[in-house]
Amino acid sequence: MLEFLRDTQLMFGRSLIRTLRNPVWVIIGLLQPVLYFLLFAPLLNSLQMPGFGQTSSLNIFVPGLLVMIALFSAGFAGFSILDDLRSGVVERLRVTPASRLALLLGMVLHDVLVFLIQCGLLVVAATLMGLRADPLGLVLLFALMALLGLMMVSVSYALTLIIKDQSSLAAMLSTITQPLLLLSGVLLPLTLAPRLLQTLAAFNPFAHAVDAARALVNGHLGDQSILLGFGIVAMLAVLATLWASRIFREATA
Repeated sequence: MLEFLRDTQLMFGRSLIRTLRNPVWVIIGLLQPVLYFLLFAPLLNSLQMPGFGQTSSLNIFVPGLLVMIALFSAGFAGFSILDDLRSGVVERLRVTPASRLALLLGMVLHDVLVFLIQCGLLVVAATLMGLRADPLGLVLLFALMALLGLMMVSVSYALTLIIKDQSSLAAMLSTITQPLLLLSGVLLPLTLAPRLLQTLAAFNPFAHAVDAARALVNGHLGDQSILLGFGIVAMLAVLATLWASRIFREATA
């Protein structure tokens, strides 16, 4: 167990040092959500429509933006391992006695930390602009985002290790994330959508994550969407981590 934790810490530290040397990707990961926040959110202030009620538009919109960061920042985290594949780092891991799961977990936890920092920066900016989040709900929200980040980073790493080509990987991730985004109710509540889209969204885990995030921000801690969102995301996070671990183990066997 101590060796497992040591190996995880070593890979986490290596990834963290690389990010600190070139933090531009942290900023780029925030660019799209911040643009939506600054250029789209103000348009919602004067709108009165089903799904918003008397709640501030920021309390509806910001939780959706956090899920968007998970899709487009954590979801593209696998690109960071492409250089390791090309430079032979992954190949050299084959001769180490370190646990393959520990090696993967160290990299994944680093990307989850970066994702949570991005979420934190967006929440701070939104608070300065008028977001009023429930304190306990905000703590639980970051726990939900951690699980969501773990799921997306693991999926991204698994796909990267399978595809191993930058252009094909970008096309694949874009094809997957775009419909998931549109069917998650990130920009507007799905209560405004036609019945067909609402039915399709019921099978989208990100739609449940958005509903749970909005309930947490607004202090509706007894809302059933929170338990459902946590349950779905937690289950998928475990499955995604196990899948990525298997793929990584085969790549370094």
